[in-house]
Amino acid sequence: MILRVANAADAQYVETLCQWYEQSAKQRGVGIAKRDPNYLIKKMERGDAIIAFLDDQLAGFCYIETFEDNKFVVNSGLIVNTDLRKEGLGRAIKHRVFELSRTKYPQAKIFGITTSGPVMKINSELGYRPVTFQDLTQSDDFWKGCASCKNYQILQDNNRKMCLCTGMVYDNLNDQYAQQPQETINFIEEPQQH
Repeated sequence: MILRVANAADAQYVETLCQWYEQSAKQRGVGIAKRDPNYLIKKMERGDAIIAFLDDQLAGFCYIETFEDNKFVVNSGLIVNTDLRKEGLGRAIKHRVFELSRTKYPQAKIFGITTSGPVMKINSELGYRPVTFQDLTQSDDFWKGCASCKNYQILQDNNRKMCLCTGMVYDNLNDQYAQQPQETINFIEEPQQH
């Protein structure tokens, strides 16, 4: 398995990723179904995403976004190829995007909202804790990303204070990542030799 920071050359995978997002939302019956291909390309170009491959096959993806002048960073869009699920890829990608977030934005709280039990479990393993939505970014740019979710009206009816998602935050800003510069972190995992 190779997990690495995505780059501009990875734009060739954006159409596939967008299809995966839409299919996943339909299967789960909840969540944000659409991702703008140009938005994903920008994430790749800026080095704000992790991409995974297994035997030269696209295996998964996750990106980061910052809010409130880098006070908050969200790990978003975790997706794994449906044929490769249950292999621990989601966990591996989530760990790498967490490292990228902590090293690239060491003064930012990492947060997320999710309805996914497995994502909540991984977040808890990483040190996130559940919080109310008031403890998350209040940036309109973040919350408008929820507009394509079928539960958006619930969020709106509750003045963005609650929805069906669980809010989670990692706010230990004195951890080992805050102590070392980004260049010292190796984000590439080489394929294992058999």
